Amino acid sequence: MLKFILKKLIQMIPMLLFISFLVFGALQLTGIDPVSYIATPDMAANQENLDLLRERLGLNQPFLIRYFNWVGDILRGNFGYSITNGTPIGVLIAQRLPATIELALISMVVSAVLGISIGIVSAIYQNSPIDYLGRFFAVLGQAIPQFFFGICLIQIFSIKLGWLPSSGRYSTYATPLRHFILPCLTLTLSLTSVLMRYSRNNMLGVLNSDYIKTARMKGISETKVYVKHAFRNAMRPVLVILCFRLPMLISGSVVIESVYNWPGIGSVITDAVIAGDYPVVMVTTLMVAASILIASFLVDVLTALLDPRVRLGEE
Repeated sequence: MLKFILKKLIQMIPMLLFISFLVFGALQLTGIDPVSYIATPDMAANQENLDLLRERLGLNQPFLIRYFNWVGDILRGNFGYSITNGTPIGVLIAQRLPATIELALISMVVSAVLGISIGIVSAIYQNSPIDYLGRFFAVLGQAIPQFFFGICLIQIFSIKLGWLPSSGRYSTYATPLRHFILPCLTLTLSLTSVLMRYSRNNMLGVLNSDYIKTARMKGISETKVYVKHAFRNAMRPVLVILCFRLPMLISGSVVIESVYNWPGIGSVITDAVIAGDYPVVMVTTLMVAASILIASFLVDVLTALLDPRVRLGEE
């Protein structure tokens, strides 16, 4: 198993370098000139000053040299500075990323518990009122856009009832937990619907398989059939969906953070794209790509733990 994990970790290195090259190259092709954002009106009036500033920033160097310098700085922990406000990008990420991770992790845990539980119960009691109700909410959750659902929650629980705050992460009149409720509910809706449908369909497929029928013929109790034989095999595809949803929750929280004015990394990405702050865009894009690769690594490890044939095949 250790050999399998090390092999997967080593495979991530060239993939991450290739992604970083694509990100750096793509943003260079946009034609954004950082000097135009940094230079003051007095400097912009003098072309010689602009040329000196461009040379000092290393923008006159060949593409490959600039790329390797950027990668070297990243490896040394130097993420550069924001063009718009001069803040170190590492400080900016350290300030905003925890809020997004908290929101994503809480939403993922809640949606996993609800989605998997309701999906399994719906499969066990197929074509019952519980099943029909679960399927209805699964379709509804995937059909409603997240921003619309978030606005509806604000209208009901913040404006009409006044129970929960509508924005921010902290305030003087509400505990932090109350600030989490509405954003988490909004993020949880879509993921719960997806997990519910996958859990139900996979559980139904496993319950109709031959080895489950054989276990029942041997007189094994239904509880043991569900827990020991069916649940483990039905959850493998669901775990794949769950692991790949974590980086999507982190990178895709832009809309939710805009609706609730949540001080997370999503708003940093949005502001950087609007302002043309390409150093921030490059670092945050690379960070999202790295989280996707980590999610893929976790999927491989979990699949190998659940099915020894996977790691034996790799080895």
